[in-house]
Amino acid sequence: MVEYTIDLDLIFASLADSTRRDILRRVVQKECSVGELADAYKHLSFAGVSKHIGVLEDADLVVKKRNGRYQLISANAKGIQAASSAIDRYKALWESRFNALDALLKE
Repeated sequence: MVEYTIDLDLIFASLADSTRRDILRRVVQKECSVGELADAYKHLSFAGVSKHIGVLEDADLVVKKRNGRYQLISANAKGIQAASSAIDRYKALWESRFNALDALLKE
């Protein structure tokens, strides 16, 4: 049996780029074709947008599927959930540290 693992380093490295974050935001809202996404980024070529999508796909944040002659991009819930869970763990850690500091300062 093959185990599905998600690489958080790939996820967060892919999200370090503002264009990729914006692409992810768009496909979370609705499935988009590569052409629709390319039209939204006038400063990038179609190939440039495709490369950004490839990085997001390698990080398991989006899924690409073919529908006739179009390639449709949609959000991958598993990858997004993995990133969200990691952030939640850090949030809980820092909240507990701040609460402990607050308690110490009140003594």
